[in-house]
Amino acid sequence: LDAAGSKVEEECAQYAKQSQRGFITTQGGKLSCSKIIHLIHNDNVKSQVSKVLHECELNMYKSVAFPAIGTGQAQRSPAEAADNMLDAIVEFASKRSVQHLKKIKIVIFQANMLGDFYKSMKKREDSYSSTKDSWMSFFGGKKNTGRKKPVVLEKKVDLATLQICGESQKNVDATESWIKNLILKEQFEISISDELIENFGEREINTLADLQRRNRVAIHLENNISPPCITISGISRDVCTVSEEIKKMIQKMKDTKEEEFKAELVYKLVEWGYLGSNENFVAFDKLTNMQLEDARTAKKPYLTVKINKKNYKVDLNTLQANDDQGKTITIQRVPKNEGKL
Repeated sequence: LDAAGSKVEEECAQYAKQSQRGFITTQGGKLSCSKIIHLIHNDNVKSQVSKVLHECELNMYKSVAFPAIGTGQAQRSPAEAADNMLDAIVEFASKRSVQHLKKIKIVIFQANMLGDFYKSMKKREDSYSSTKDSWMSFFGGKKNTGRKKPVVLEKKVDLATLQICGESQKNVDATESWIKNLILKEQFEISISDELIENFGEREINTLADLQRRNRVAIHLENNISPPCITISGISRDVCTVSEEIKKMIQKMKDTKEEEFKAELVYKLVEWGYLGSNENFVAFDKLTNMQLEDARTAKKPYLTVKINKKNYKVDLNTLQANDDQGKTITIQRVPKNEGKL
């Protein structure tokens, strides 16, 4: 308000008692914007952001800039604020009725918060692949207008040439037909369709190439259809072997994503950490956080975790962690929403 000037303060005082929508709108004052939307305190950050976005669309505003809502006096964690704000933006961007609002900015003043907002955006980039282009474009990202080309893995084929000699053309033709039928009986084709195939990266493509190289099959990856598809063709027994390996690879990706999703849910409820060298609370990564909470729920006495790349055995009763050299570190469990665990 100090930067906006006294006229904006006067408008706030004038409209404050009239607000029934959770916010008031004033002129931009001395700031380089046409309007300022002032939010009235509310614990529901996602709802607040949604209201502002719809107000901007209703008034045909082309852009809007948010601070990291809730991280100031409300003392919300940056990660929670990021998730709430981006959830609202993704929902708004996925609506086909949006016509006027083209750019959304989130202004981060504290450098330590950037990581939380980046992680939250990356998470949604992976999770909302179907609406990724629409919501990422609000942040100035370019839409991917080109369709993905199908991936064909190169395979060198050793050709075998058969010369057929016989007493008559009829016998030669019969033999040729018999050989072709024999080859066709040995040929087989299987197609595997799954949305996760679209997320195949260099490591997965290299695995497919290795499977093709070690087996008598040809693998064709079609990622410009929905759902994406992998077709394996070749000798029947090799096709079956390779298809099972690919299914295991896809299942592993599903398990990883489910584990990441569960870890995120647990993190919203409780945070595990340890006291660092300066007695500062150092949070575990989300996967370790989930493993500690699962072990506590299952009433396990101990769990081994990594702290500074070293193994520590955590006593879940005393919340003390010890390494193999006798060093002890204090573990802490901080509930974010006690009563829901």
